[in-house]
Parts: sequence; C-alpha cells; structure tokens
Amino acid sequence: MPILPVTPSGTPEVERPDPAKLIDGDPVFTTWNLEERDGLYCGIWESTPGIWRISYDEWEYCRILAGHSVITEEGGTSFEARAGDSFVIPPGFKGTWQVIETTRKDYVIRL
Repeated sequence: MPILPVTPSGTPEVERPDPAKLIDGDPVFTTWNLEERDGLYCGIWESTPGIWRISYDEWEYCRILAGHSVITEEGGTSFEARAGDSFVIPPGFKGTWQVIETTRKDYVIRL
C-alpha cells in the first residue's frame, strides 16, 4: 500500500451544512477524502465562516492547518482552534462549530 500525502488533490466534495443545523452564515465545506476503509476516514476539510450545530457518533482527531474556529459544547465550554492546534472530538459530543476565519484541518475519523 503506498503512502498517502496529506495535501489537497483531485476533485473535492463541496457541500453546505444541513439547513436544520445552520445557525448563522452560509458556510461552504470543501473536503478532500484521502482514505475511506473499514470505518476509518481521513483527509483535509475546509469551511468558510458560519455557525452550525454538531453532533458526533464517532471519534475525530483534528489538526488545524489554517484559520480560526470556536467549538462550543452544549452547556457553554468553548475551545478556540487555530493553526497548529490538535484535538479529539469524542462520540456523544454535541454543540456548535463556528468558523470565524476560513478554517482548514486534516482529520482522522474512526467509527
């Protein structure tokens, strides 16, 4: 199996959050999927500014490559994520994701 470079290449998926989850703005998500197999997903994701509700059923490791976001857990605890920050979002996490400045991250999701 070849090594996969973690750089955007090929045709990305472009989408927006579910309108029922959108709180503010008109964020556009761009995703370059690098690998999808056996419940493991990884790639690069980018979003333009906006706020939407999030709810996780899986583990996700993220490393912010560029931009500024605020992830807020239901109940009010917030985490500011900027270039160089790494974090894990556990299953069961609910809250909001606010992109203040277009944010790009690499990610690994495990179902």
